[in-house]
Amino acid sequence: MKPKATDQSEFEVIGIEARTNNAQEATGNGVIPKQWQRLFMEGILNQIPDRSDQSITVVYTKYAGDWNGDYTYILGAKVKPGTKAPQGMVAVTVPTGKYVEFESARGLGQEVVPEVWKRIWAYFQEPSNPSRAYKTDFERYDGPPDPNSVQAHIFIGVK
Repeated sequence: MKPKATDQSEFEVIGIEARTNNAQEATGNGVIPKQWQRLFMEGILNQIPDRSDQSITVVYTKYAGDWNGDYTYILGAKVKPGTKAPQGMVAVTVPTGKYVEFESARGLGQEVVPEVWKRIWAYFQEPSNPSRAYKTDFERYDGPPDPNSVQAHIFIGVK
């Protein structure tokens, strides 16, 4: 599917946080799969108050630079404005802005999500495409979650 430009309004997310980078994630010993395991094993979604929908939301923020640098990965859910994060979780605001939306195929998460990220990296290598802002990006997984039929909607912030 061809990526599409979209304007997004500000929203808030509460979830569990980790600091990582793409090199670490590519080793097979990344923190992102562990975060997903925690999400389901510890029932994190059920602990998030005032959820505004049933989707799972991921926020990438606090970029140290470009796609080679460290970033903060927050896995959780969209919440009503002003909701306080429970102990052990963080709240983050996704700012209003211009984004490019990419949609993955539907299938096993560990297969379809890395494939769409490869498309994203290739897309932003093209000089005719907009430049990444490296401020905030987010992913949305519409629920209820089915590990065998995952579809990611990935929104990349652009300048």
